[in-house]
Amino acid sequence: MPLFVLTETSAGYALFKAKDKKILSSNKLAGTEDADQVSSLLKLKQFQKFDSATTALEEVTAIGEGKVTPKLAKLLDEIKDEVKASLAVADPKLANAINKLPQFSLTSISDSTTADLYRAIREHLPSLIPGLAPSDISTMSLGLSHSLSRHKLKFSPDKVDTMVIQAIALLDDLDKELNTYAMRVKEWYGWHFPEMAKIINDNGAYARVILKMGLRTNASKADLAEVLPEEIETAVKAAAEVSMGTEIAEEDLENIQALAQQVVDFIDYRSQLSNYLTSRMAAIAPNLTALVGELVGARLIAHAGSLMNLAKNPASTIQIIGAEKALFRALKTKHATPKYGLLYHASLVGQATGKHKGKIARMLAGKTAIGIRVDALSEWGIEAEDVEEPPEDMKAEFGLNARLKLERRLGGLEGKVIRSKGVGIAPNGISAQPHKWEIREARKYNKDADGLAGDEPAAVAPILGKSKEIENAIVKDIAMVDVNDDNEEEEDEDDEDMEDAENSPEGGAVKTPPSKSKIPPLVIPSSNGITNGNNSETITTPSADSPDSPDSPTQQEINWQSSILGNTKDAKKARKKERHERKLALSTQRSSDKKERNEKLARRLARKEKRIAKDEQTQRRLDRENENLIPMAKAAGLSVTRYKRKLARGEITIGDSGKPVVISKKDRKKEEKAARKALEKAAEKATGKADKADEGKKRKRDVDGVEDGEKRKKKKKERV
Repeated sequence: MPLFVLTETSAGYALFKAKDKKILSSNKLAGTEDADQVSSLLKLKQFQKFDSATTALEEVTAIGEGKVTPKLAKLLDEIKDEVKASLAVADPKLANAINKLPQFSLTSISDSTTADLYRAIREHLPSLIPGLAPSDISTMSLGLSHSLSRHKLKFSPDKVDTMVIQAIALLDDLDKELNTYAMRVKEWYGWHFPEMAKIINDNGAYARVILKMGLRTNASKADLAEVLPEEIETAVKAAAEVSMGTEIAEEDLENIQALAQQVVDFIDYRSQLSNYLTSRMAAIAPNLTALVGELVGARLIAHAGSLMNLAKNPASTIQIIGAEKALFRALKTKHATPKYGLLYHASLVGQATGKHKGKIARMLAGKTAIGIRVDALSEWGIEAEDVEEPPEDMKAEFGLNARLKLERRLGGLEGKVIRSKGVGIAPNGISAQPHKWEIREARKYNKDADGLAGDEPAAVAPILGKSKEIENAIVKDIAMVDVNDDNEEEEDEDDEDMEDAENSPEGGAVKTPPSKSKIPPLVIPSSNGITNGNNSETITTPSADSPDSPDSPTQQEINWQSSILGNTKDAKKARKKERHERKLALSTQRSSDKKERNEKLARRLARKEKRIAKDEQTQRRLDRENENLIPMAKAAGLSVTRYKRKLARGEITIGDSGKPVVISKKDRKKEEKAARKALEKAAEKATGKADKADEGKKRKRDVDGVEDGEKRKKKKKERV
């Protein structure tokens, strides 16, 4: 059973034949450093050189993907007639691909037993392949590695993910900078024309008006039709004539206009960047975009690092991505874990009410996890001959179908029609994508709405597309309503107050509850064009189910607004009942919190009392010990504390009569000195006796030695 070894080099394919069939099972190649020994074990059968660098790159790329190229198949034709032959391959995927070839009956081997074999081949490759210099191998390896790196970077799917991550990060930075710049423009120009900030809500329109108009004295001559609707333009020009702002110089205006130009440029670039992000997300993750929108999808990809990393996460992880801090805080404090992270800003979760948000977030996370894997593991955008690019609607087919199912499910839970294309809907259910040039007039408050029987609008809606004469007449009529209402209200004031007092939950006038979304400031132009500043200020509070609402029950009661609208008697009774139930629930919560605080305080007091009792017990034990020492301390003429301290140091002895005797420090030192001297003398005596004994033994040995010497001499003489 012959054994062949396939080796891929930067110069070409090399096919070796092992002279020893048991080379893999034996340890002949373990720690081999001799090229002659390796050459004696392996023999080069065939070497197929790459024609060019392009061919080498194609062959190496195919091997990395586990494919058998025609060039490699041609090389393997040399051994297809071998009977019961084995082929050692370095890459397991390539070994599986070779086993699947029908024309070959080879047994591919690719496991840990071939590690020493390939290590020896790589180390002694120039000696195994004749005509291949080490410098040539090094040069070809370097060039091939550079080409392969450029190829992987060019066709890497992570490259597109990087573009999306950078785009969403830049979009967030632009929003922060844009808000800062717009606020600075309003504060700066507000010294000159403070009334305009209450009339124009849009930051872009505000900056463009500054660029068009300049000083407020030019308002009557400036043409603002390209920037503002006609009714807003009329209100701005009327307010400019009676403005109470300060005068500014031309140099100041130039700097303000330069900053306003920066705001306009930022807005235009943000719109361009948003379109770029939308197109990129639709190209690389169409199903994710269809389910959660391009902004939420891009933030999910940026948080995970890449689309492939996001696809590796389960649905439970995708559901709480972005809420890691809240998750670990909940686990640490043993509270409820968060139900959603970045998915909270998805349109489907935003259209759900508080009790259904968690359920919809869980369902959306499950569908999103499948859609992300479809986007990440598909072959869209890969430049290959055998891969056909599907149409755009086919790419997002799963996401669209899943979103339709979720909308039906949410509609059944909520009992209302769900917006099918609301990818820009905020968590409070309001559309969060402002149009480029849609500038609405500030909302007005109408006192007559308090006495209406139904749900009629509380302000006169602006009539668009009319001539300036009709609009000026409408403005004058609105201003005259206040004068006429004063006379009519004096006659009907008592009846309306009594009816409101009976139907109102708090005995006062019924006020229309503000919307949960941010309402633009309120503006009512008068007949002379002066803006009513008192009605232009609007206070908004966060909704009760908003994540930013405080946890305090008192603060929740302050910020809470009823969801029942209208000024009818039934609506007022329903609001009164709802408020009563809410107050009852809050009262129950406060009682339970107070009970818990009292229990905690009682436990703290019990621990304190236990600690005090323990301290008292210790003090009593010390007092009993001190009572036994008081007579002895008095006999010694010392206090109890000094007596205990001297007794511990050994400065007190008990005399023959049983009375304690105090030894002074001087006497104690004398005794210690005398004891040391006695010890030294005893040591010296012992040392002297030992020296004398040693000298006697030495003299005795010397005498014995002389006598023995004389005896030996006599014996020698007798022998002679």
